[in-house]
Amino acid sequence: MSRPFRFGASMIVPAPAEEWRAKGRRAEDLGYDVILVPDHLGMVAPFPALVAAAEATTRPRLGTFVLNAGFWNPALLAREVATTDALTGGRLELGLGTGYVQAEHDTAHLPYGSPGERVDHLRRTIEELGRLLASPEHQPQPVRKVPLMVGGNGDRMLRLTAEHADIAAFTGARPVPGDTAGKMLPITPEELDERVARYRELAKGRSEPAELNLLIQLVAITDDPEAAVRPLVERVPDLSVEQALELPLVLAGTLEQITAKVLAQRERYGFSYLTVLEPYMEAFAPVVARLRGR
Repeated sequence: MSRPFRFGASMIVPAPAEEWRAKGRRAEDLGYDVILVPDHLGMVAPFPALVAAAEATTRPRLGTFVLNAGFWNPALLAREVATTDALTGGRLELGLGTGYVQAEHDTAHLPYGSPGERVDHLRRTIEELGRLLASPEHQPQPVRKVPLMVGGNGDRMLRLTAEHADIAAFTGARPVPGDTAGKMLPITPEELDERVARYRELAKGRSEPAELNLLIQLVAITDDPEAAVRPLVERVPDLSVEQALELPLVLAGTLEQITAKVLAQRERYGFSYLTVLEPYMEAFAPVVARLRGR
């Protein structure tokens, strides 16, 4: 049986206090279940932004999507997580990843490391964070056990996700080799099939299955979906319009077509938790309304 849908909006545009709170209220009014913030230089600081969003809303969860583990050490992160969960009334969901933008580490004068080193650091962070927050001696205390999302597609990341995460987040894209600015290229539906299958194999011993999340990169409700994806096609080598429209991270077409694709992707991959970027929050809202409670 499929999980019911949940929908998240990732707020990526900094704003003054009242505008920020208004954006949170708008996300709640549109039916989004989770208000999320990323962890990039040039964007808002995650935890105070989530507290401000919580003050302006009552229903949505508040989440990081996702924290760059290389920016944090576990003891300081445990303090932030517990404080934020308390200040948001137990509405926090914690997303963690390795980080993928070397230029940000360079700017912050922090080590970036190899892919393996970044995964090792994330594992240590998750394990130590779990130990600290589970201790009755840790102060402050979170309101309840904070759900953990882990984002990544590689084999070691999928193993870590299978071992620890309540929510498994898939990007539908991969980093461009040698790029330091975080450029990503989409993966095909078949490649995503393989990644999800690999995750399921690694997670088959779990007592409870994780919720599966997908980040949607483009939403356009339109009668001309080909025109909507042409800018993407122009940026991605060897990608045709037809291939772009099939990408799991692209939702372009009529409301009926997009709704059908979202339902089909839940059936095919298991994605019941979908996140859209802030610029597409309004465009995706009719889909949220159509699929509420399904």
